[in-house]
Amino acid sequence: MIIQPAINDYETLLNIWENSVRATHDFLKEEDLQFYKPLILNEYFHQVNLFCHKNSNLEITGFMGIEDDKLELLFINPVSRGKGIGKELLIYAIKQQKVKRVDVNEQNDQAVDFYRHMGFRVVNRSEFDGAGKHYPILHMELKC
Repeated sequence: MIIQPAINDYETLLNIWENSVRATHDFLKEEDLQFYKPLILNEYFHQVNLFCHKNSNLEITGFMGIEDDKLELLFINPVSRGKGIGKELLIYAIKQQKVKRVDVNEQNDQAVDFYRHMGFRVVNRSEFDGAGKHYPILHMELKC
């Protein structure tokens, strides 16, 4: 089930974000993870339309954040990875929220491969991320 989370779900979302990042972003330094963590909770969550996936026990297993036609966040609880939750969220984003763009860390091979598999292609590259840190970003768009 995909629904919009309540504000009291934000701590759960932040925990999923941190656990997911630790499992998939091995290139990220600990101090950078700690730099982003309050930004995610206090700024980014409030700048996007959030949607979360809940399992049959009504536990949040993943979430995404969308702004306009761009997927800004997509994170899955590591214990729930490989079960199609990311794909389900992304299909919802594309079909229901008209998402056409996503930025992804170039060093996150799994994410790059996932978005390519789902029909996105790289259209540009930035040497730095949105916070000015030296983590190259691939700008991807959905193929028409």
